[in-house]
Amino acid sequence: MGNDTVRSPAADEAAARRYEQRGWYFYDWACSVYSTSVLTVFLGPYLTSVAEAAADADGFVHPFGVPVRAGSFFAYSVSLSVILAVLVMPLVGAAADRTGRKKPLLAAAAYTGAAATACMFLLDGERYLLGGALLVVANAAQSVAMMLYNSYLPQIATPQERDAVSSRGWAFGYAAGALVLVANLILYSAHDGFGLSEGMAVRICLASAGLWWGAFTLIPLRRLRDRRAPAREASALPGFRQLAATVRDMRRHPLTLAFLLAYLVYNDGIQTVISQASVYGSKELGLGQSTLIVAVLLVQVLAVVGALALGRLARSHGAKRTILGSLVAWTLTLAAGYFLPAGEPVWFFVLAVGIGLVLGGSQALSRSLFSHLVPPGKEAEYFSAYELSDRGMSWLGPLLFGLTYQLTGSYRDAIISLVAFFVLGFALLARVPVRRAVAAAGNPVPERI
Repeated sequence: MGNDTVRSPAADEAAARRYEQRGWYFYDWACSVYSTSVLTVFLGPYLTSVAEAAADADGFVHPFGVPVRAGSFFAYSVSLSVILAVLVMPLVGAAADRTGRKKPLLAAAAYTGAAATACMFLLDGERYLLGGALLVVANAAQSVAMMLYNSYLPQIATPQERDAVSSRGWAFGYAAGALVLVANLILYSAHDGFGLSEGMAVRICLASAGLWWGAFTLIPLRRLRDRRAPAREASALPGFRQLAATVRDMRRHPLTLAFLLAYLVYNDGIQTVISQASVYGSKELGLGQSTLIVAVLLVQVLAVVGALALGRLARSHGAKRTILGSLVAWTLTLAAGYFLPAGEPVWFFVLAVGIGLVLGGSQALSRSLFSHLVPPGKEAEYFSAYELSDRGMSWLGPLLFGLTYQLTGSYRDAIISLVAFFVLGFALLARVPVRRAVAAAGNPVPERI
């Protein structure tokens, strides 16, 4: 007779959760390379240089006849991407909750974004409009895919597991970003040795991020499973009306809405810093592309440490207090960034250390905290509203950054204007009673939150 071990249903369920969680982590591994190599490092300065090459004598380009400073074009493109996301995400979120079929929608969004990113290889000469269009499509697709990805969290992790699972997901993403940035740094720094021009090296780095995104998306698509959705009335509302319907539903959960408002404000600041830091370092501080890559690589490595460390800190102090502490650190770091001397990389690296240590943790804990505030069965719909401000998709921060630069001609003024997002976000989050909010959403309240 064999010595077969009889496993309990609880053990089988835990093993199934871990299997899905490991697959779930790999979507962060897949798509974070886009956020790092494309949005944070290469595309901002490169698209700005392409726009400058197409600009008139006064430094303006004229997309569709509208005068735009070449230095503001990238920020406006990021802002425009959220308009497309607002139209699409609420519809996709409602469809995912209604049908329970998230995986096909995740696949469609991920591969749309990956294809648009791979096509950035074609961005050369004065093709700034092509670059802007690909950026808008890739950003909007990433936003839709991340909304669906995030909405799996309440389904694959128990309330006690969510801070740790969310933090591990972010850590996976930053680890992938660091790994690919090392390869980017080698290719870019030694492009002459590879027989490549500087522009060709940048275009290869951009396109390779799309290929990476598409290849590793296969892992979560194999491991995640769809859940049968409860019967719900079909919705065919336009994007803005569907978002309004979701917000009206949130009004029955005002504490959830209060947290979401705080998150939308402070995360707008975070994402704008991420998407515009390379432009600031390149154009205002006069730093070279290799310096920017090393700085972002430093952010990626420390963000892994920071995500895991703040996840541990949340176990003893609660997610809310830990996030509030991170917002104080963001404010101080951004204020210090205003005074950075030009042409001195060491101080930019110090700034990168400060950003890295709080970046991953503030994002991971915000995601896990929000997952406790979502009514069961409405995960994708609620995360569609959450995702509107995530991963550089928010429109107000880039718009403020672009307008401040357009009016003043100073990137220092543009960067310091973002402090308002962190101060207001702190004030709004401090007022949210999260334990009551979790209970009001119909979810079990963790021992510490």
